[in-house]
Amino acid sequence: MVFRKLPGVSASGMGLRLSQKFVFLLFLSGLVTLCFGALFFLPDSVRLKRIFLSKNENPAVTVGSDNELSKKVPGDPEHLRAGLKGGEGANVKLKVSRKDERAFKKCLLKPMMKFAWDNYKRYAWGQNELRPLTRNGHIGNMFGGLRGASIVDSLDTLYIMGLMEEYEEAKEWVQNNLNLISNGEASLFEVNIRYVGGLLSAYYLTGAEIFKQKVVELGEKLLPAFNTPTGIPRGVINLGSGTSWSWGWASAGSSILAEFGTLHLEFLHLSQLSGNPLFTEKVMNIRKLLNKIEKPHGLYPNFLSPVSGNWVQHHVSIGGLGDSFYEYLIKSYLMSDKTDQEAKKMYYSAMEAIETNLVQKSPGGLTYVAEWRGGILDHKMGHLACFSGGMIGIGADDGPTEQRQHYLDLAAEITHTCHESYSRSATKLGPEAFRFDAGAEATATRLSDRYYILRPEVIESYMYMWRLTHDPKYRQWGWEAVEALEKHCRVDAGFSGIRDVYASTVSHDNMQQSFFLSETLKYLYLLFSDDDLLPLEDWVFNTEAHPLPVIRKTCLQEHGAKHDHGQTDLE
Repeated sequence: MVFRKLPGVSASGMGLRLSQKFVFLLFLSGLVTLCFGALFFLPDSVRLKRIFLSKNENPAVTVGSDNELSKKVPGDPEHLRAGLKGGEGANVKLKVSRKDERAFKKCLLKPMMKFAWDNYKRYAWGQNELRPLTRNGHIGNMFGGLRGASIVDSLDTLYIMGLMEEYEEAKEWVQNNLNLISNGEASLFEVNIRYVGGLLSAYYLTGAEIFKQKVVELGEKLLPAFNTPTGIPRGVINLGSGTSWSWGWASAGSSILAEFGTLHLEFLHLSQLSGNPLFTEKVMNIRKLLNKIEKPHGLYPNFLSPVSGNWVQHHVSIGGLGDSFYEYLIKSYLMSDKTDQEAKKMYYSAMEAIETNLVQKSPGGLTYVAEWRGGILDHKMGHLACFSGGMIGIGADDGPTEQRQHYLDLAAEITHTCHESYSRSATKLGPEAFRFDAGAEATATRLSDRYYILRPEVIESYMYMWRLTHDPKYRQWGWEAVEALEKHCRVDAGFSGIRDVYASTVSHDNMQQSFFLSETLKYLYLLFSDDDLLPLEDWVFNTEAHPLPVIRKTCLQEHGAKHDHGQTDLE
């Protein structure tokens, strides 16, 4: 090639300068592309996009609405799995801000609920629970011939999540098929927390009269269980005849603390709705007797005779057999708009005794709540006891001034311990019980304790602790649980518990518990929701996660006043 010579410049020099210009322009264009690309694709770029994009090009993410993000996450299991396991959904996650990432995670919980519900509807409709492996229904013997436990337990979850078509299906079933005429053996406790709690919550959220009608009718069928010499109800009742008896396995025909102590919230609301003071009188009589009898070291044993009114044996636990009694003390105080001073006194006295006698610190620094058997500590903690992190947390602010931070710290420590029981397993799900002895910490040492049945208590504490502290670790821990549930508990036709959380290859138990829909998925959804969705100052959750409104000092809030029939999400 012949270059035209310029004065004072050689041909070789001229060629070098042209090459340099070309390289410089190439570098400059690449730099501009890189900078602008970063603005749009880095994880926190949504804030920067707002500088350049008009409002109509930057749609807000509102769960329950028909927006771009929710369109990317339909109720299809494959889409959900992609979002959780690094597929297309994960790429969407990388392009949103931290706030919208939270909304994205919340969005994924609705398809989980819909998947569980759709399979229950397809294979077990009208029965109590779904067996997802065999694709059939399960009735069981806890509900005395009542049917549709999963339907009643799911009413409020469906409504809260904005799954309105599914909610309407459930409501229609309750109206046309929930038959309260039954002659079977029913657990007073289970019928109360699932059916009474579920119907009460559905009424207060929606204002639908059918729920009020059904719940008052059912509540009246429970009253004969209180016909004992002490007024302490027996644990089992025939809903048709009204006859009641104690569980055959209960020591010396005793009633169980966590059963007769977990009626107060629902029965106060039954009185409010029905105008019948008898419901309130029954549960206040229980409290009167408990205040009168002596308590060993200030503790409440788990077994009480409904005949003599005396403790039958000195086994104390805030896990199974005792748990929700303590929960209902602090929640009775909160639900009364903080006017029930008797409940408050009982709760903080019980907490003082629990701290003195049961709360322990492991050699590895984990705080746990042991069980007490006649003065001898059993260094184990059940999954059921992991609700106590949340319970102690919501009670912290109303304790003695000098104790408030201490209670919040204790709640955080117990919740951390329960998270450790999850993180130390192969599946990242927690066992039914874990121990702190023989060198073990927060792990199950017995084969019989290694199972997980979709329980909510650990996630429940995450939700409360997030609301109280806004520490992001609780949402992170909750998301770990979502991933573990998807990976290990999701099967082709629903969700199933697993037999061994420490096994790398899981074996399923073939049961989708109704409380998975009522509690586990609801608490996860609330964990990733804004605090004004069922705010804790206005609502108290019963032990099955059914929200009940605070009864204000002046009067009960107008029944159903908060509902909006045209609304598809409570946010």
